[in-house]
Amino acid sequence: MKKLYPAALLLAVVASSACAQDETHSDEKHLNQKVLLGQQLYFDANLSKNGTQSCATCHAPNAGFADPRGQGVAAAVSLGDDGHSLGDRSAPTASYAAFTPVFHRNKAGNYAGGQFWDGRVNTLAEQAMGPPTNPIEMGMPNSAAVVARIMANSHYVEQFKGIYGDAIFSQPEAAYTAMADAIQAFEKTELFSPFDSKYDRFLRGEYEFTPQEELGHTLFFSQQFTNCNQCHQLRDAPGRKQETFSNYEYHNIGVPENTALRALNGASGPDLGLWQHPAIDDPQQKGKFKTPTLRNVAVTGPYMHNGVFKDLRTVVLFYNKYNSKSAKRQINPETGATWAAPEVAENLSIDTLEMGPALNDKRIDALVAFLKTLTDKRYEHLLAQ
Repeated sequence: MKKLYPAALLLAVVASSACAQDETHSDEKHLNQKVLLGQQLYFDANLSKNGTQSCATCHAPNAGFADPRGQGVAAAVSLGDDGHSLGDRSAPTASYAAFTPVFHRNKAGNYAGGQFWDGRVNTLAEQAMGPPTNPIEMGMPNSAAVVARIMANSHYVEQFKGIYGDAIFSQPEAAYTAMADAIQAFEKTELFSPFDSKYDRFLRGEYEFTPQEELGHTLFFSQQFTNCNQCHQLRDAPGRKQETFSNYEYHNIGVPENTALRALNGASGPDLGLWQHPAIDDPQQKGKFKTPTLRNVAVTGPYMHNGVFKDLRTVVLFYNKYNSKSAKRQINPETGATWAAPEVAENLSIDTLEMGPALNDKRIDALVAFLKTLTDKRYEHLLAQ
């Protein structure tokens, strides 16, 4: 299996994130053991049917915890372990996913939180239980088959019993849940959420924005000149520290169908987003998707839930089309044609989308420059690519 991140750095980050200052403290030692087990499981391709895919395949640590494998249209989504299956939604970054709240209805009455694009599970552990048995992802027939792969590894058996008890393998479902619990512990470490971007360093007085970045910063947080912060600001983030740049609400922003992708994967019919959440029966939720974090957004394209846009600037222009009367702004620069119609035409968050004035090129480029400052330090070299 290809090494996706230096093992020494992983172990160093894991150790620091587990707060193992006193290795004799039983709770901290237990957590550290769980994190280290989760790290191994996260990178283990043997937990897929054909041994080609792990969690890290679609959420790669060297690519902003997104999927860097695809080329062209196929880059919009992830390739399955079977070597030919393509999904219909992009693999969201696992960066900062630990900060996503459980699915709920907030004070404003809007649905928010949950993992996946439609919030259908609440925790990272529940999310980790999905891909191994998904036939177009890791492809294992059932959870018992995954546990059998785990039990074939004597090191895993020893670690599972040490953390979860000697009887952990007596019930396959309990062992499968333990697997996901360990992966969740790993995904909660600082490796996934370092808060060390230029933006974070700016807040600490360690970095000075360029004039363009400063303009973008001002525009982004402005209540007058853009609508960015209406969805991409966590209102209770103290002093904007540990800001994940999402309120985790669900909106239909009029994203068009990715017809080129569907010509490859054979999917048909509109993706109804939040409507597919098992707890939702309100037709007004059709076509709504969770607002993603903007952390590492500049290095984790393509964009939108279906990967329909390749370039970050295109995304800003897409939002700007709602406010601009200019004929030029009604053209998708990636296709040279008018912006395609929304995949789901009803339930558009039109009041939010039409907030603020039209933006000129200077301000559009400034917003893109600011979004690039949200890139974790270890990924800044990817911006040049």
